Amino acid sequence: MHSGVDKADTITQRAVLLTNVQTLGSTVVLAPHPDDESLGCGGTIIRLRQLELPVHVIFVSDGTRSHPNSPAYPAERLRNLREAEAREALSRLGVDADACTFMRLPDTAVPTPDTPGFTEAAATLADLIDQLNPETVLVPWERDPHRDHRATWQLLQAVRTQDRDTSFRVLEYLIWLWELGRPDDMPRPDERCVWQVPIDTVIDQRDEAIAAHVSQVTRLIDDDPMAFYLSPELLTHFERPYELFLE
Repeated sequence: MHSGVDKADTITQRAVLLTNVQTLGSTVVLAPHPDDESLGCGGTIIRLRQLELPVHVIFVSDGTRSHPNSPAYPAERLRNLREAEAREALSRLGVDADACTFMRLPDTAVPTPDTPGFTEAAATLADLIDQLNPETVLVPWERDPHRDHRATWQLLQAVRTQDRDTSFRVLEYLIWLWELGRPDDMPRPDERCVWQVPIDTVIDQRDEAIAAHVSQVTRLIDDDPMAFYLSPELLTHFERPYELFLE
């Protein structure tokens, strides 16, 4: 399997510079978990906000399975912590405090088309998008190697196939492709074009947003040996001075 750097290089070689971020217009970001918004498209969010374009982030899952066995942080306390971290991260990205929605679907079990609750979750998402009326929606890549990321894409796809106005543009961002992606997870040249958004001027601010997710990037919660941890090694995949999107 290629290294993360090789995978990034392979996709970047196909990328076209998205020189005018203003063309994205008002934007909704679908984040499967609190932190995906900063990792996958945080720099782009900052650039949109610098242009005073509206950005609303929909957090799909409740994030409570990052530390499933912590006595100190049972599910409700962990959910509250992760939502507070998400709001702080958004403030560092320049997003208004009230410009986010928490769907609170089950972490690691966001409904897919073949599981209970999918139709209801898709209807909720459709209503949210109708209310927000975005010009662009940012969502994880269709085959990003995490089930919640793929489920989030599938929920948006269900919205797009409903009989309603779905004229918004869809750009897919990349999270786990670099670390966990297999060859068949990679986007084929014939199925997506690749856009590259420079974030070199805002990367320090974007890094501050990632750091706001303290429970994920530190050992703040230290009583669960099964805990998820965004290690410095994992975070090296997000050090590039650009973000990639598939369309």
